[in-house]
Amino acid sequence: MKSIKTLMLASTLAFSGLALAHGDEDHSASSGPVRKEQKNWGIAGDASAAKRTLEFRMSDNMRFTPDRIQVKQGETVRLSIRNEGQVMHEFVLGTKKELDEHAALMMKFPGMEHSEPYMAHVAPGKTGEIVWTFNRAGEFDFACLIAGHYQAGMVGKVKVAAAAGS
Repeated sequence: MKSIKTLMLASTLAFSGLALAHGDEDHSASSGPVRKEQKNWGIAGDASAAKRTLEFRMSDNMRFTPDRIQVKQGETVRLSIRNEGQVMHEFVLGTKKELDEHAALMMKFPGMEHSEPYMAHVAPGKTGEIVWTFNRAGEFDFACLIAGHYQAGMVGKVKVAAAAGS
């Protein structure tokens, strides 16, 4: 019996670290150098390379405006994301498959901490930013993965048009 209690305590302590991030805390501030890792939908961009800014609004009706954008392959853009709602929202770029998987995890662990260059956590009334280079052609997705938001339809599409000669 003592070993079961010890195991339960260890499990609780191990998972308690996962529940530290979302809440009302503002995650829009940068916490250090951006980790550049190639993803299917692109790679973190350099702010100095961004020639265009795309502005998004998020609201408590669980929608993005706009919910569809088009960029050119190789283009680095600044995504400016304004939370006009009263609750925390986030903007996460990815493939449908990866967003589905991450959304399922967020339902199990709603306070899960995560911070990647393709994510912006935006507190009510604040604006977040992502600088991204869309170096792969195709259709990709963005979504708010806070528990229940994705399931309510808080999603959008990115069409990356192939560069000439690709």
